[in-house]
Amino acid sequence: MTASSVGTWVVGISIFLMTVTLHEVAHGAVAFVFGDLTAKERGRLTLNPLKHIDWFWTVLFPVMLFVSTGGRFAMGMAKPVPVDFRKLHRPKRDMILVAIAGPLANLVFAGFLLAALHVIPHPVLLLGVYFNLGLCVFNLLPIPPLDGSRVVAGLLPEPFDRGYLGLEPYGFLIVLALYFTGLLYAWLIPGINLLANMLHVPELRL
Repeated sequence: MTASSVGTWVVGISIFLMTVTLHEVAHGAVAFVFGDLTAKERGRLTLNPLKHIDWFWTVLFPVMLFVSTGGRFAMGMAKPVPVDFRKLHRPKRDMILVAIAGPLANLVFAGFLLAALHVIPHPVLLLGVYFNLGLCVFNLLPIPPLDGSRVVAGLLPEPFDRGYLGLEPYGFLIVLALYFTGLLYAWLIPGINLLANMLHVPELRL
């Protein structure tokens, strides 16, 4: 492995860690603004990625995707920031705002990397753009506890919202089922392509 390839891996891993960290910090920061101090009290409103690593979602799951796609695709996320929705000023409305903060942070970071790509046309930056778009789309899946489910729950009347969020213990299994059946890609790829076209992101060739 050359020094150049080592540098590329270092930059790529750094972008990955910053991506998942920004996503979770955005959730906690918006929750803080709307009255829930849980993330701050537990030391999660920090950009230190070590505070946010989850050994499955941040390490194993990305490796699974990377290996299963022959190095063409990877996706991962950090340990979810704790949010007590009961402490929010207006729980139903604020739940939606807290939920969309994470995907929105990824869109903003994708825009930053896209701007950097025009200055430094390196493939790792383009991969970073697509990874952020992918994380945004993945988290919008309406499967508890992903962000999309919080948006749906915020729009559902009681008691349907509680019943819907009651699926959370099974969310991990549902995501795995989507992954092994290939349906996860049926959600991710069109969503990523849609955002990439909207942002005029160069085509990714692997």
